[in-house]
Amino acid sequence: MQWVEVTLSVDGEAAEAVAELLQRYSYQGVAIEQENVPQEAWDDGHAEPPQRLTIRAYFPADRRVEETKLLLDTALGHMSMMYPMPVPSYRTIDEADWAEAWKVNYRPIRLGRKLLIRPEWVEMETAPDDIVISLDPGMAFGTGTHPTTQLCLEALEDLVKPGAQVLDLGCGSGILTIAAAKLGAAHILAVDTDPIAVTATQQNVARSGVADHITVQQGSLENVVNSGQRFDLVAANILARVIILMCDEDLGQVIQPGGVGIFSGIIAEQAADVEAALRHTGLKPFARRPQGDWVAILAKRPLPQSADA
Repeated sequence: MQWVEVTLSVDGEAAEAVAELLQRYSYQGVAIEQENVPQEAWDDGHAEPPQRLTIRAYFPADRRVEETKLLLDTALGHMSMMYPMPVPSYRTIDEADWAEAWKVNYRPIRLGRKLLIRPEWVEMETAPDDIVISLDPGMAFGTGTHPTTQLCLEALEDLVKPGAQVLDLGCGSGILTIAAAKLGAAHILAVDTDPIAVTATQQNVARSGVADHITVQQGSLENVVNSGQRFDLVAANILARVIILMCDEDLGQVIQPGGVGIFSGIIAEQAADVEAALRHTGLKPFARRPQGDWVAILAKRPLPQSADA
């Protein structure tokens, strides 16, 4: 069997929207890669934040292939009315090559003070104090190359406290889940509605060395709310519009009083709307972390005021 690879080169502001579009038509998700990073930066793990990103997706080269291309081209044309979009490139690849094709440019990345994201198939020297997150994301979201993921990882490094109970809402590859465990969280619940993401997280957790601290489940915010569980720290690297919708579904209730949420996948111009929605759900935004066109918003659930206050 053959597959069609569709590839677009975009800036950070367009990446999430394009990835979401391709996700609708692709088989097993979308890959996001950094562009134009010098080889020496990959070799020592000190790649700079990406200025441009390559988005790749795959769909079967079957009788519907021309229809799929037309639907994609039409959707991208509509998106171009709001923001300039590149012309996608298509190529046909063989069954034996398609699942590995996107991995060529996925390299180690250093983030924050001690975090090192290392692809499972890449060998490299590490420092004694490196916190190494080794994973194979498959075709699930979460390679560490996208600014939204990097913002979450750096926030986790600052906010995870020993013994914390953490929720990774929309876990993708499990990259944030494993990072939280290696940073000292007592337990992490990783939840995603996509069965591909759940499988990828389960596989990465199994070889992470911290599996005893992690539970992976297929489900949604509604499942977590209905379970009555509350967390010291919640990470949601999703999309701005999804976070806003979740705020109407009791998102704030899954955070313990005094606990913190990390909300990413947000373009800078969307931040005010997301913050307004977070306030509506009972949270208090207190910081923005920017990277290029993207921001992560940190919000706290206030402690209840005492009767004497």
